[in-house]
Amino acid sequence: MSAKRDYYEVLGVSKSESVDAIKSQYRKLALKFHPDRNKSPEAAEHFKEISEAYAVLSDPEKKKLYDQYGHAGVDGKYSTEDIFSGARGNFDEVFSNFGSGGFDSIFEQLFGRGGGFGGFSRQRGQDLLHEVSITLDDAFHGKKFEIDIRKNIDCNKCSGSGCSPGTRPETCPNCGGQGQVRVSRSMGFSTFVTVQPCSKCHGQGKFISKPCSECKGSGKVKGTKHLPLDLPAGIDNGDYVISGEGESIPHGQNGDLIVRVRVQPHPHFKRDGADIFYDAKISIVDACLGKSIEVPTLEKPEKLKVEEGTQPNSIVKLKGKGLPHMNSRGRGDQYVRLVIDIPNKLNKQQKELLEKLGQTFE
Repeated sequence: MSAKRDYYEVLGVSKSESVDAIKSQYRKLALKFHPDRNKSPEAAEHFKEISEAYAVLSDPEKKKLYDQYGHAGVDGKYSTEDIFSGARGNFDEVFSNFGSGGFDSIFEQLFGRGGGFGGFSRQRGQDLLHEVSITLDDAFHGKKFEIDIRKNIDCNKCSGSGCSPGTRPETCPNCGGQGQVRVSRSMGFSTFVTVQPCSKCHGQGKFISKPCSECKGSGKVKGTKHLPLDLPAGIDNGDYVISGEGESIPHGQNGDLIVRVRVQPHPHFKRDGADIFYDAKISIVDACLGKSIEVPTLEKPEKLKVEEGTQPNSIVKLKGKGLPHMNSRGRGDQYVRLVIDIPNKLNKQQKELLEKLGQTFE
């Protein structure tokens, strides 16, 4: 494993730089290397490196230890969790206008969904399931419509803030808005410092002194959300996920909405992926002599030539007459099976004609 680079070198600042200058430099680098903006393979690792450097250098206590002892002074006293969570407020301030979720988004980017740090993990709402039934014609053309989802929505009275109208959340006096408190424990000759969620604000950094009477301070009420749904052409049976449209919980992460699509059976066509199958009945005479017939497709009737001497259950392909490929260009094919329709009863004249025809093959 390679040794850690100097934090000042990582950020490109000197030891004499002010806190504001360090914050400004980190913000520039974060904008450049944030994985949502920079898709290069190295961006995520570099973003993690600069974020760790900023977490230490933006915290006066950790910066002092680092300036005196280097990495050994910080790594020997703090866990990775402590290093990042102690700078929560600093991250939230940097990313307040960044279009990111601040501290929680940093953890999701660096350590995966939910943050990966036990007590600091964001709670996540439940996934919701909604079933829709469509026709094969809908699957061919695609379909746009609205669905109603019963879920927690923002409270109208407080606009989701949880505060009584005219008030706002207050900075927690217990943790100073950090959302965590440091707890020191002496064990022999060593002192261990851990970071725990603040019990007063439950890790939020703010608390509501005058909660909304409608939602009781949660910011959420049960309601119905009208959600536009755009099913693409070529869609098949299956579950499709719409991220973040599931159940929401106060100060947490939304679950996902799972849309379960069921394509109704068609009275004439059978489907296999983007291909469709159709049975066309022809008479014995047409099978023997050949004929041009018309068969339905998902768009309009198409002419099909029955070759002379066609055998029972022969299959003719109509290229490109199936469904669109949902994730690529082009369309599937339509396969027409020629089913010879043998009459159940023949009259006297028909029997005589067939007997005479049969004699010609002897």
